[in-house]
Amino acid sequence: MKKLQLLILSLFVAATAFAGSSQFANISHDELQAVVASGKAVIIDVNGTESYQAGHIPGAINYSTARNNLAAALPADKNALIVAYCGNEQCGAYKAAASAAAKLGYTNVKHYSPGIAGWISSGAPLEKVKG
Repeated sequence: MKKLQLLILSLFVAATAFAGSSQFANISHDELQAVVASGKAVIIDVNGTESYQAGHIPGAINYSTARNNLAAALPADKNALIVAYCGNEQCGAYKAAASAAAKLGYTNVKHYSPGIAGWISSGAPLEKVKG
């Protein structure tokens, strides 16, 4: 009986972890570059204001300043592509913005898992806040 309970618990933990990790589909680097070039998505940087000012994916909005009125920063079209990213593949902070967009009814929310570290290491251009 104890083995069965352990098996059930293990399956529950695995299923929960899988469900949490797959809630938002990943967007590849090449796909994101194309989206940035076309301007056909809202990109949300969740790395904090200091990081955002130092350099972010071109066109991205700063979640730290937009979070209290995120609906105003997002398009009326609930099918619009929304991409959230944070620091790197180990970072889960993107979930705050992605979940907030989903709660507002957006149905095409994706995650750029390499984050700003992956964007920089690819040699892709950064946008910086002039100040």
